[in-house]
Amino acid sequence: MRDHSQSQTEEAELDLTPMLDVVFIMLIFFIVTAVFVKEAGQTVEKPIAVTAISKPRASILIAVTNNDQIWINRKQVELKAVRPIVERLHSENPLGSVVIQADQQAKAGLTLQVMEAAQNAGVPDVSISAVIP
Repeated sequence: MRDHSQSQTEEAELDLTPMLDVVFIMLIFFIVTAVFVKEAGQTVEKPIAVTAISKPRASILIAVTNNDQIWINRKQVELKAVRPIVERLHSENPLGSVVIQADQQAKAGLTLQVMEAAQNAGVPDVSISAVIP
């Protein structure tokens, strides 16, 4: 009788090792993919453009806010620092492009200066972000 009850308890146990392996693999996947999410650091109200097209490989995002602030990688930067920062980021990913997220109320002159600094940094593909209606 005792042998029968012991064999039932041994058979009822589940091996959790494969489930833990899957959980750890999923955790690693989410950590690795979260690293590649790029943000400029500020949310801006983008202008609407009917002719806007999607840029799949935008690796450098620059935000220009309505109060003349420039943000790259969640840090506020001065205009004179845009070129060296873009040069460094572009050297890490030479195939990427620069997308400037300018607020609707941002000054056009500042936006053009940021675009010029990015082009002078050696990035051939610089564009301005817009909302597709």
